[in-house]
Amino acid sequence: MANGDSAKTVYEFSASLLDGRMASLCEFEGRVLLIVNTASKCGFTPQYGGLEDLYRHYKDCGFEVLGFPCNQFGAQEPGSADEIGAFCDKNYGVSFPLFAKIDVNGPDTHPLYRFLKREKRGLLGSQGIKWNFTKFLVDREGAVTGRYGSSTEPKDLAADIEELLGNR
Repeated sequence: MANGDSAKTVYEFSASLLDGRMASLCEFEGRVLLIVNTASKCGFTPQYGGLEDLYRHYKDCGFEVLGFPCNQFGAQEPGSADEIGAFCDKNYGVSFPLFAKIDVNGPDTHPLYRFLKREKRGLLGSQGIKWNFTKFLVDREGAVTGRYGSSTEPKDLAADIEELLGNR
């Protein structure tokens, strides 16, 4: 697994899924990806529904949503892997891949997020993730093409997703 400093694409990373299995992001090679840090007890948590809608609408066209729970913002993801999975299933019918909890900032930042933040800086050039539900859009070649803040609703990404899918 890459450390995030020398990686060229997201396909060089691996992460644990909620069920504990290790998944290589190269499993998603050739697909457009939306990578999101998530939380179950956040004001933006209803975005799970919008993310699921995007996933269901575009998955057959080569699109994936990858959810990465994170407890770094207001301790809004306190649950265990089982609790996170049950919550997402029961409340939002989430069927896209959910990964094990990670850090997206600080000394224990997951290497994937080091890469994402290096590739697409936030507002005013900031690398840090400001809150839950920050979204990174990745093209079919594994390059980060967009970064969207927490307040950007998933449905507002449809045009950018369609462009990367070649549907426009």
